[in-house]
Amino acid sequence: MKKYNYILCFLFGLFLSTNAFAQVGQVEKANAKYDKYDYIDAREIYLKVVDNGYKSAEIYRKLGDTYYFNSEYSGAAKWYYDLTKDFPDEATQTDYFRAAQCLKSIGQLEEYNKLMAEYKARGGMAKSVHHYKNIADTLFEKGVNDKLFEIEKVAVNTSYSDFGPAFYGDKIVFASSDSDMKPAESQSADLSGWDNQPFLDLYEATLDENLNLNKAKALKGDVNSPYHESTAVFTKDGNTMYFTRNNYLDGKKGHNKNNEVKLKIYKATKTGDAWGNIKELPFNDDSYSVGHPALSPEEDRLYFASDMPGTLGMSDIWYVKLLGPDIYSDPVNMGEVINTPARETFPFVSQENYLYFSSDGHAGIGGLDIFTTKVEGDMHHAILSFGEPINSTKDDFSFIIKEGRIGYFASNRDGDLGSKSDDIYQIWERCEIQIEGPVVEEKTGKLIPGAEVYLLDSDYNEIKKLVVGDDATFSFLLDCQEQYIIRAKKEGYDPREEVIETPENPKTIEMPIKLNMPLALKPSDPCPPDDLGCRLTLQPIYFDFDKSEIRPDAEVELAKILAALNEYPKLKIHIESHTDSRGSDAYNLKLSERRAQSTLQWLLGKGVSKDRLSAKGYGETQLLNNCSNGVECSEEEHELNRRSMFIIVE
Repeated sequence: MKKYNYILCFLFGLFLSTNAFAQVGQVEKANAKYDKYDYIDAREIYLKVVDNGYKSAEIYRKLGDTYYFNSEYSGAAKWYYDLTKDFPDEATQTDYFRAAQCLKSIGQLEEYNKLMAEYKARGGMAKSVHHYKNIADTLFEKGVNDKLFEIEKVAVNTSYSDFGPAFYGDKIVFASSDSDMKPAESQSADLSGWDNQPFLDLYEATLDENLNLNKAKALKGDVNSPYHESTAVFTKDGNTMYFTRNNYLDGKKGHNKNNEVKLKIYKATKTGDAWGNIKELPFNDDSYSVGHPALSPEEDRLYFASDMPGTLGMSDIWYVKLLGPDIYSDPVNMGEVINTPARETFPFVSQENYLYFSSDGHAGIGGLDIFTTKVEGDMHHAILSFGEPINSTKDDFSFIIKEGRIGYFASNRDGDLGSKSDDIYQIWERCEIQIEGPVVEEKTGKLIPGAEVYLLDSDYNEIKKLVVGDDATFSFLLDCQEQYIIRAKKEGYDPREEVIETPENPKTIEMPIKLNMPLALKPSDPCPPDDLGCRLTLQPIYFDFDKSEIRPDAEVELAKILAALNEYPKLKIHIESHTDSRGSDAYNLKLSERRAQSTLQWLLGKGVSKDRLSAKGYGETQLLNNCSNGVECSEEEHELNRRSMFIIVE
């Protein structure tokens, strides 16, 4: 990944004033040179502090930050990891997350998994798209030409013909000619004459929680016969089924004058878990085929394919109105806009009243292709077609879908054996999530034009970078089954990151998803030009009550001052020491002077020249809180005033 190295002004207090940031843009490995000591290279100073044997959680974190926000993840990995190892009680959720992600980026997957487990155990959680309101349109509402899809074969396909999926509650019913799935008593040694395969039967398969099909078994009851059954449709209550079968009922096979056995639509009702009471629909006839039934969402129309008289081509899409129990209108041809001189077949009507059908008469890719049109009463809209990967150069047919969720169709694209190569495919709209929002100031909500926003993958590889315009808005497209980091920064503000986890199983969510996620940046607090403690993000050097000795925790902070003095031989500092309000004013003035001198002596003892240091005590004249004379305060509140400050003199 291309590295973009920036001085990160005011990053957690590590770096420099706004004026200094404006003077320096990109730097290599944060190894800045400082003009007239207006700013300090914090990384180099912290590294020298550690080399001298001083360490703390804060130093490790700030060192990690200096690498992390310059996209130097190998360096960041060391310091974040050491922070979690050496100071586990002081490490934050963010520390564990960054340590894990940086280790992952350099291939340390075992340690990545351990640290991510600890991150989650501490309550860490990435933002999930499931937390946002889905404001998507339903699938196909705007047509199909601009859609992208994912497909895969379902697990219940066999080495024979499998096609004609149908929704049946939380199951899928389909047709297959694999005799191995049939109960022994219903198996037949006969082969279908037209393709030399076993006869088709209807099977049902269950959907697991990830919407994968499994456990296929033959429908119970009297539906499956010694001849072909296929393409069923079910009423919403699950108690009535219309299905396609060869001209066979009550043990008798019918045929036309040419001794051909045509297709017919039959109706079955459910009793318990078995299907029976098989009835032939009245518009069937021995002289032509009627098959592939489909119900409208209101269940007041039954669509089908037929070559009955009045057909425009080899087969057309027709419908009848369902006027009452077993009462059907005369068949109505869908007309020449839908039907052509070739084949139109396998209709399906979705809950949004889209009619899907297959045709080799409309312009397509090849063979039977899948087309759709929106149906409104007796009218329909323009015919729309799918591109790849749904349609192919071979036969693609028996398409069904639940809008915004998942669908199925059949195709023989992966074989050269005609219908024997028919397989069922599962389809879902490609998971593509648009995430956008403004970059704003945290408290005021004011837009921040010119902010840099980065989209990073889980290995911190930069996918995209943009600089927001006057509207301060960014926009990225995300894929499912991924983790992303979105980072925003601008001079004068602390950088901001959000970790985004997209859904693991894109089949189970509705597409498309558009998310609004503002990024709020917190203004940095610029350090006064002469405040060395602020520049190095020093913790206050505290003293015990009525004492002037340097405590061990103060030595860590003084080590930073020492490293800065060693790095810049001309640097001079002034030490200001203070007390709390307890004791007389005169005593406290003397006590603060002793503290100033003990601080001074610590640095002199480390070899700093006396002409580079000065020190003065201010007693209780500069309290940081309201703990003045006579005010009752806790020991912790008083301790805040027992401190030393470090001011750059030159």
